[in-house]
Amino acid sequence: MNNMNNDERIIDINTEEVKTEKKDSKKGKNSFHLSVYDIVSIVMSAFIIIAVVFTFVFRLVGVSGQSMTNTLQNGDWLLTVNKESYERGDIVVITEPNYFDEPLIKRVIAKGGETVDIDYTTSTVYVDGVALVEPYTREDFILPKLDDIQFPYTVPEGHIFCMGDNRNGSTDSRSNLIGPLDERYVLGKAVVRILPFGDFDIYDYE
Repeated sequence: MNNMNNDERIIDINTEEVKTEKKDSKKGKNSFHLSVYDIVSIVMSAFIIIAVVFTFVFRLVGVSGQSMTNTLQNGDWLLTVNKESYERGDIVVITEPNYFDEPLIKRVIAKGGETVDIDYTTSTVYVDGVALVEPYTREDFILPKLDDIQFPYTVPEGHIFCMGDNRNGSTDSRSNLIGPLDERYVLGKAVVRILPFGDFDIYDYE
């Protein structure tokens, strides 16, 4: 009888061990599934946040053409940021429909209500009678074309007057083909160069 009781106890103990192992195995599987779920949730949340940020705050924009040399080069990639207003000297991306049917990347020279004048003999730009210091321009610019706006010119409210840094190779607000640009079509201010890597600062003119 004692032997039978001992055998029964051994069986009971073994059964409990098997149950415990099964429970531990289930816990391990559940923990693994939870970990995978957590990782997927974190990754998905990160992608959503990045998508929202790059939709409403930051955008990547590629440079096409030579109108902003030497500051920007064809093929550069810029990070732009949305702003409520834009200041003189800002490099901006404008999506307003235009003669070339493509976005423009130019520098803000004057804002609505300001008067722009250009002395082509000295290559000097004046805003409200004050000569601008422009270390970013590529070279002195030539005489105006026949389609250029007549100066002095007062910028309409809600618009900005923009020019390319390569004044001899830029069709911009000086031309009737482009003219003053509606602020509502400004995609954002270019803040940093992403590519080529290592040449980040686009506002360093030294």
